[in-house]
Amino acid sequence: AEPDDVEALFHLGALLQRRMRLEEAAEVFGQALRRAPADAQLWVHLGDVGIARFTDGSLRDAARCFEKALALQPELSIAHFGLGRVHGLEGRHDQAVRCLAQAYRLEPDSVACLAELIGEMQRVCDWPRLEELFGRLRGAIGQADEPFDPFLLLSMPSTRREQLACARAYARSISAQARGVVQSRARRGDASRKKLRLGYLSAEFHAHATAYLTAELFELHDRRRFEVAAYSYGPDDGSAMRARLRRAFDRFVDLRALSDAEAADAIRADGVDILLDLKGYTFRARPGIAALRPAPVQVSYLGYPGTMGAEFIDYLVGDRVVTPVEHAGDYTEKLVLMPDCYQVNDRRRAVAATPSRGALGLPEGFVFCCFNQSYKILPEVFSAWMRLLQAVPGSVLWLLEWNPATADNLRREADAHGIPAERLAFAPQLPLAEHLGRLAAADLFLDTCPYNAHTTASDALWAGLPVLTCSGETFASRVAGSLLHAVGLPELVTHSLPEYEALALRLARAPAELAALRGKLQRSRETAALFDTPRYVRNLEKAYEAMWATHSAGGVPRPIEL
Repeated sequence: AEPDDVEALFHLGALLQRRMRLEEAAEVFGQALRRAPADAQLWVHLGDVGIARFTDGSLRDAARCFEKALALQPELSIAHFGLGRVHGLEGRHDQAVRCLAQAYRLEPDSVACLAELIGEMQRVCDWPRLEELFGRLRGAIGQADEPFDPFLLLSMPSTRREQLACARAYARSISAQARGVVQSRARRGDASRKKLRLGYLSAEFHAHATAYLTAELFELHDRRRFEVAAYSYGPDDGSAMRARLRRAFDRFVDLRALSDAEAADAIRADGVDILLDLKGYTFRARPGIAALRPAPVQVSYLGYPGTMGAEFIDYLVGDRVVTPVEHAGDYTEKLVLMPDCYQVNDRRRAVAATPSRGALGLPEGFVFCCFNQSYKILPEVFSAWMRLLQAVPGSVLWLLEWNPATADNLRREADAHGIPAERLAFAPQLPLAEHLGRLAAADLFLDTCPYNAHTTASDALWAGLPVLTCSGETFASRVAGSLLHAVGLPELVTHSLPEYEALALRLARAPAELAALRGKLQRSRETAALFDTPRYVRNLEKAYEAMWATHSAGGVPRPIEL
């Protein structure tokens, strides 16, 4: 009736965006802006579409949209917030911190701003205000009108109970959106069918840490008992891993162009019996798909180390270390306790030859190593590392090079501890086989807490590098401990930072003891449960069949111990 009505165009664009019809949403917002080019809010919404499209070009377009909004309204908090998100997604985390700090200054009651700011500060190891901001965010759990992403809590000092409360609030907001979507009636499943239909849902069916762990799992599923499908909403990177994963599944379904509702309908139409969500609330997750209940049984598996707090997730796959029975009250899911370790491994990961230390830019002294992502490094752990460098002359700390701002901040922190900057060595990112090959050049891997190394710890152990961890009370803080028990090295699991620091120092001063640990680890590659993938797959399939038996009998989900 009124094709130029800007308000109608705005609402239409917002609805198209929510349905993931992003090209159409961008066109409609563009049409509105041709009528109202000075409307800063419209520029913000067009920028949000660019973020949702998540390509290099769309992110650049999004940045320009937020910049135009700020030219019109320099104090518009949401535009600073959007620009900060773009910078973060593009890896310019120091610029992201500046934009988000400005957004938070303008809107100090915004929990979303606070949470995003903390996340970016952690990525660049910008620590001076971190403890204060952690306190504010923890104080907002369960209090805020806008629930925040629970993933952030996993790398902060937090309790299982806090993580549960945060996840429940977040899950309620996702479920509320799902209730507004017209959907088909939930399936009960076909009891007469001979094979169970498994659907693995993820954004990471490409060259990514999750794929590096799971590829052999998908290949080894017993096709006499299971049909196995991938439901992918992440990019096709054209990699050899993407091609391998396509071959590993009976069906490979690309959901990128579909809204959550359309994706759920596609999974439901395929008759999936058990849906395995490999993402949870991690980066680029789409929990709204599982919230629409496309499968009779739904499971949080591998990708998210904590409770999703969601009524639409029935089970969480864990083990007796990461999710002991006595922790069950802090999970909304029923726990599936694997007999060895919750984490699967791919025995086909190639390990390249180990270069000389000189070629890697390392000295001949003792090399402490931590290749965890930078957001997992917190001041208390870093201080322990600096004390180790002080105590072990000639030693270095070898870290992964994430971005220049992070390296600069860590060098500054080292200097404040009296450690020369050159005693921090930064390794460039490499293809997996080369990365695994260089790991053996280090002497000891130092884990982070409260968010442990996960795939990174498995990589180190597979490459023959001992990992020293400090276990806490949350799932994320107990993962490396689980891996070490499953590989036969429980003596490298500590339970406090003083114990962790003391053991690291003892091993650095006892080359024979450390060599014995390395030898034990090398021998365990052929025999340890951690790397016995066929055994792992058989046990996981037993868990799937137990879930289905309970469902088929009309029962409610119950704990499963294998």
